[in-house]
Amino acid sequence: MKYRNAVVTLLALLSVSTPALAQDSAQRSAPMAPALPDPLPAAQDKPYAGTIALDIDASDTVRGVYKVVQQVPVAPGTTKLTLIQPSWLPGNHSPTGPAALLADIHFFANGKEIAWQRDTVAVNAFHLDLPAGTQMVTAKFVHTSPVQAKEGRITMTQEMINVQWEKMSLYPAGYYTRGITFKPTVKFPAGWTVYTPLDGKSQQGDTVTWNAIDYERLVDSPIFAGKYAQSWDLGHGVSMNVVADEPKLLGIKPENMEKYRNLVSQALFTFGARHFDHYDFLLALTDRMGGIGLEHHRSSENQMEPKVWTEWDKMDWDRNVIPHEFTHSWNGKYRRPADLWTPDFQQPMQNTLLWVYEGQTQFWGYILAARSGVQTKQTILDTLAGAVARYSEATPGRGWRSVEDTTHAPILNMRRPLPYTSITRTEDYYVEGALTWLEADQIIRQGTKGAKGLDDFAKAFFGVRDGDWGELTYDFDEVVKTLNGVYAYDWASFLKTRIYATNQPAPVKGIEMAGYKLVWKDTQNAYEKGLGDSRKSLDLSYALGVSLDGDGTVTSTVWDSIGYNAGLVGGVKVVAVNGTAYSADTIKDAITAAKTGGAAANAPISLLVKRGDAFTTVAIDYHGGLRWPWLESTTPGKVNGLDRLLAPRTK
Repeated sequence: MKYRNAVVTLLALLSVSTPALAQDSAQRSAPMAPALPDPLPAAQDKPYAGTIALDIDASDTVRGVYKVVQQVPVAPGTTKLTLIQPSWLPGNHSPTGPAALLADIHFFANGKEIAWQRDTVAVNAFHLDLPAGTQMVTAKFVHTSPVQAKEGRITMTQEMINVQWEKMSLYPAGYYTRGITFKPTVKFPAGWTVYTPLDGKSQQGDTVTWNAIDYERLVDSPIFAGKYAQSWDLGHGVSMNVVADEPKLLGIKPENMEKYRNLVSQALFTFGARHFDHYDFLLALTDRMGGIGLEHHRSSENQMEPKVWTEWDKMDWDRNVIPHEFTHSWNGKYRRPADLWTPDFQQPMQNTLLWVYEGQTQFWGYILAARSGVQTKQTILDTLAGAVARYSEATPGRGWRSVEDTTHAPILNMRRPLPYTSITRTEDYYVEGALTWLEADQIIRQGTKGAKGLDDFAKAFFGVRDGDWGELTYDFDEVVKTLNGVYAYDWASFLKTRIYATNQPAPVKGIEMAGYKLVWKDTQNAYEKGLGDSRKSLDLSYALGVSLDGDGTVTSTVWDSIGYNAGLVGGVKVVAVNGTAYSADTIKDAITAAKTGGAAANAPISLLVKRGDAFTTVAIDYHGGLRWPWLESTTPGKVNGLDRLLAPRTK
């Protein structure tokens, strides 16, 4: 009887546990990880086996296609060759090489086409098995330049071209790029003017060639060419080379071009040395080619709105790119963080000191713009007001993410749009970095009773080895050491706190030490208004917590703001305000009335919004009025620290 009961009990237990037992005993395939392919050859500091001829046909502006032929010599006995398209590009801070834009790729040796194999990990690399006796490999392909903005940055229009060598060339793996010599040749549309920092120009018809140059410097020497073009000598070996959508856009007044000459002089005053034999500003006045601001050692690529010169006063907000990129010749190109210098364009870069590389450049871009007159002092004050406001009220992400951690943003996000940048943060090492350097300047000035400032750091750090056209790297300790050489202070703790720590006070101390304070007004400052008018947008970040485009669509929302909590997120369209069709004036009037308008001051603002196909009425219980940031002097009638910093230098 006991035996029978035991059997019944066991069967009952088995009936309950059978599914689990069956699952455990079921067949389950368990693959093992396959070996990865061999890595690409590490770069070695030795010369390549000959000069590579690079011929580009850039004359097809109708279809926006660059046709490329490369002649790559190989050493005797070479049986394998790997060619790479650049991936990690200086100034981009991330692997942005547009490998997907290469097409119709063919390789030839000994007069016959040879097969190629794309690397399955480094997909920008091509492996070639060479026939016996190969002395030269010919590569033929096209770079299919974007023809619409949604496809990428447009580099070719009916009026202008921006040739960026790295987008349409291959280089042999296993060498420092400074050891690979290229001979560049480009065919342009008939009659176009060509600008580049390359030396040794020779022209036959519409085909231009230059001296042979190492690949590192070739990639650092882009081209702007255009149908409508003009060049100005700025002195000190610096030229302003401009292409435009229309000839009339080149009509800058002489007194305004003089401000760019002042920029060159003010930069040389500030840094005390130069690291180029000649320098070429490459500027496109266009809204047809993709926007750019990219640093190079002896040049910079710049784009501004078409009328930025012909409507000088109105467009003052748009002219900071050139002071910024010119500063990079000293900071970022000559002086470069050690972990951002790489021997080729395949080794990953590390961005940990971008708050020096870009933060200092942002700082000096503001200062040199004001000192030279390229932008007015008031525009720079207005720009700084917006920066201080953003980090004071509209960047809650500062609570969890440090400035230093934002240096990884270009790699993490590849500069794509984000839904809530106020909480995720974005590349804040630029502007919050600049505000940190402003505080450092004021600490030095107050500690030395005005005898020294960050100008002295700039000379000691960037203005060394006059005439050295190479690269001189640095690390955190050298930054601290140089600061201490200017003024003894606990700079390591200062920078670790401001840059590496989270949940810090808003970076307003430098502004306050310099004699200004942040105030709020119900009108936009000139910088904010100019930027908004140009983009047909309305920034209500400090009122409703949202920004809107011209038709009322929300383009950004401040995390945990009134707008965020009401569901006004990206893509939602405000159709009507208090029963009246949306316009910028309508919503501004409603915000004002909700603060001052009698009975309306006690009522919420009613918004009819559209999200997808659904319409909803949203009540916004806000009565704080319109709020835009300004800087106001705390020393009225007297020159203060920021006034002195922005004033031109004469020695």
